Amino acid sequence: MSLYFITGNKNKLEEVKAILGGVEQLDIDLPEIQDLDAKNIIKAKLAEAMKHKKGELIVEDTSLYMECLNGLPGPFIKWFLKSIGNDGLARLADKLGNDKAEAKTIIGYVGREGNIHFFEGSIKGKIIAPKGETSFGWDPIFQPDGFDKSFAEMGKEEKNKVSMRRIALDELKGFLQDGGKG
Repeated sequence: MSLYFITGNKNKLEEVKAILGGVEQLDIDLPEIQDLDAKNIIKAKLAEAMKHKKGELIVEDTSLYMECLNGLPGPFIKWFLKSIGNDGLARLADKLGNDKAEAKTIIGYVGREGNIHFFEGSIKGKIIAPKGETSFGWDPIFQPDGFDKSFAEMGKEEKNKVSMRRIALDELKGFLQDGGKG
């Protein structure tokens, strides 16, 4: 049986395939509830996805938590980017005098038995003025701790080695290799 990743985002699909291998894309438009808890968003997406496709499914939510905004935008990052963009987020961190941030990916997996499992990866860093070209969200303004460049300035291979999505996918991969008993 195939593992299906529900996404319309080609960049995310490439990253997942690079780490997990034989994953198939399922591009269905799922309603996304708005909630501060990314796990609630994932549960709702998986419940809706199971109406369209049976089998092993994964969805993910990648959020950006800024300390200066008490954890916002979090799962609302898409809307912050649409309204104020990367420049606006960087200016906020600068004006509020706190550039600390955490990038987090939570992957939800549902197997044939219908049980949902969560796999989480996070990486701490800081918000910087946009550096690097990318079409991948907030990558130009997030600089992970221990690096002197933004995610956008890293090549795909370098980013895939250290990203929060990588950490979550490695957890999922271990779970699947253990026969779903992790």
